[in-house]
Amino acid sequence: MMSESLSASSIDLRGTPCPVNFIRCRLALEELSPQECLEVLLDKGEPEEMVVYGLRKDGHQVEIKQQDSDWIKLMVTCCVR
Repeated sequence: MMSESLSASSIDLRGTPCPVNFIRCRLALEELSPQECLEVLLDKGEPEEMVVYGLRKDGHQVEIKQQDSDWIKLMVTCCVR
């Protein structure tokens, strides 16, 4: 099993409405260095769609790591600015 060498921060945005959840993601990513990762917990539905789209549009790599019936866990790799 390969261990992750990248550091990971985490933010739980379940229950946070749009667009506040996207803004909080962006602010958290601003604190990271390029190639660092941010783990994001989000509600499914509109929050998932809007945040994933917005982060990818900003150039970040977004990977869905886990899904539940009501929420998802994303791993966002900070883009090089």
